[in-house]
Amino acid sequence: MPVTSAQRTLIPAWIRIMSTLPKTAAEIARGKAAGWKASRQLTRRRRPLDWKETSAQSIRDQLDRMAGDIGRMREMRHHLAHPQNMAARSQEEQDILHTIRTRTREANRSNITRTRAYYDCYREYPELHWSFLAHMVSRNAGWNMSDLKGGLMSDLMEPSAREDLYRMLERCNALIFQDAYPQLLLYCHSRRLGRSLFHLLPSFGVSAFMSPFWDRFWIERDSALLAVGLIINEQNYIEGRVVQNSYYQSRVLRKKVFSLHSKFQMNQVVFPMLPQIPELEADVFHTPEEKSRIRESAGYAANSMVGLILEHFSSLNERIAFGKALYAALFGYEDVLSGVHSFASVVDHRGSRSEYWPQLFTHDKKKALNSPLESIELVKQEWLPGGRRLYSPLLHDVWHDLYCESIPRYDWFKNEDAIHHVSRPRRPFMIEMTHAHRSALQKTALTHDVGRAVTSTY
Repeated sequence: MPVTSAQRTLIPAWIRIMSTLPKTAAEIARGKAAGWKASRQLTRRRRPLDWKETSAQSIRDQLDRMAGDIGRMREMRHHLAHPQNMAARSQEEQDILHTIRTRTREANRSNITRTRAYYDCYREYPELHWSFLAHMVSRNAGWNMSDLKGGLMSDLMEPSAREDLYRMLERCNALIFQDAYPQLLLYCHSRRLGRSLFHLLPSFGVSAFMSPFWDRFWIERDSALLAVGLIINEQNYIEGRVVQNSYYQSRVLRKKVFSLHSKFQMNQVVFPMLPQIPELEADVFHTPEEKSRIRESAGYAANSMVGLILEHFSSLNERIAFGKALYAALFGYEDVLSGVHSFASVVDHRGSRSEYWPQLFTHDKKKALNSPLESIELVKQEWLPGGRRLYSPLLHDVWHDLYCESIPRYDWFKNEDAIHHVSRPRRPFMIEMTHAHRSALQKTALTHDVGRAVTSTY
């Protein structure tokens, strides 16, 4: 078969793409060594997680008893949540329930509003460790959503596949927020009133699994124990409603493009870190654009980040273990928590990866790199010059808010299967992700370039 002129033109492109592979492989090897060295530095100063094993055992015992009499437990909680009993609540409690429902509905509009709401809870009550973890994970969810229409991923997926994956990501995060945020607000109201309001948990459809954790937290303020309880609860909450849902199984989770994320380790959760920036932390009136200019002019960039890779999203046990490891990485090391705190306090979340790597990404499409050989550009230099950076859009520029349709109301806690997860979180060691994150980006760019070359050939 004769070679067409278009194919002849693309042969040098293929050669250029293949020529980058040795350098890319060498960079990956150097990156792993650098990551190990940086992880050793970051993990030197440990923070106590203050895990009380006696309290954990008490909760495990209580959950065992509850699981042994699940029918009676559900009947009692159904009775508490019945409208007739709700009417018997004091006016103060009815007002609180109404306020929490309203605030939850308003804050659950989008990834941006959810991410801010989590952070506001944590700033007001820093003992709510899980709320800060959720804030940082929610930032990652926003970046992943924007990636679907960014400069690399948009060429790897059909529009319908992008829409389905966005819907799944949004659904997972909206459902977790819908379940967890009322719990956080109940604690905030309890603190202000000086008395526990956790008898109201059934009014929000919260699993019976969480009651022992909140009752214990009200007395002892065991931040790590509560965080573990919430991690277990929220992952079980989305397991039946999303992960095992037939629609998302067929439209997303069983698709080849989803497995691509695991293959190329693009399913990373990263926590960017910054040094303290007094001029920004002291003044909350800067716009996001002003903050970005101040950071860049002062040379502040999130050149370091920590995180982990979730290998198998479909595995409930792995997601729970992953969440616990993320918590221990974030709150188990002094330097990590300080750096991530600084990033969260001065960088407004708008869904673009330019928030942490403005030297590689831009949210301005007109100034973005538009090349069929973006992997070559990344190999040439560590950072990209202005006008040739990767496109990472602002979330509200590329996605619309989705209405969260009604969900099945049931309690996932049916037996003792989840109880063994109530255990001390273990601090991971290999947490420095700067090089691994850049490597995943390089792999994505290479896939993007190969895909565009194949498409152009045919």
